[in-house]
Amino acid sequence: MDVHTFTYEELYRGGTPMGRNMPWDLRAPQPAVVALADAGAFTGEVLDVGCGLGDNSAFLASRGLHVTGLDIAPSAVELARDRAPGVTFAVADATKLEGYEGRFDTVLDSTLYHCLTEDQRREYLAALTRATRPGTRLHLFAFSSELPASFPAPYSISEANLRETVGRDWTIEKLEPTVYTTSMTPEELRQIARALLDEEPADLASLATDADGRVLVPVWYLTAVRR
Repeated sequence: MDVHTFTYEELYRGGTPMGRNMPWDLRAPQPAVVALADAGAFTGEVLDVGCGLGDNSAFLASRGLHVTGLDIAPSAVELARDRAPGVTFAVADATKLEGYEGRFDTVLDSTLYHCLTEDQRREYLAALTRATRPGTRLHLFAFSSELPASFPAPYSISEANLRETVGRDWTIEKLEPTVYTTSMTPEELRQIARALLDEEPADLASLATDADGRVLVPVWYLTAVRR
């Protein structure tokens, strides 16, 4: 069984071995996003692209920002609207972003980039360039190539890939390794990996956990400014 065979609509409807508990659904904002907000990283019109269930969008809106959360899965957008009725959510294809030209001042990509194929990544960055203004700041988190081989992820991303793809129209100011908080305990992660791989995922023991026992995964954090 391959994680690539599932659509995100299937994931949010619970039609996969993950069930209805998404590994990224903390029912709270991602701690890495909270840290960025505390540092004043978000200004103006904010795009939360690949917003999922909308907790990051709702958090940023609670800080007084005007936020638009976009996701390709209608079920995710419906659930996000239920969780945060005062926030703007819509269904959209991140590789096109039609109807959003020249609109945003800050973009949050909280682990969307690594869900796309190489061709889709190029289309996505071109769409982001069209949807933003010169000087817009991008904050991007993507699974890194330090992920264990058996971790159930669409793709892992190299530093070179980010520099080449994002660097085409954006000036990269920071690109560094960090960790990203999941909703999974180590045992929950092993159960998902076993269901997908049909074998015991021994290499997952290398992943750290936070104080609440949630698995932390290695990611890149990139910030860049649109030229």
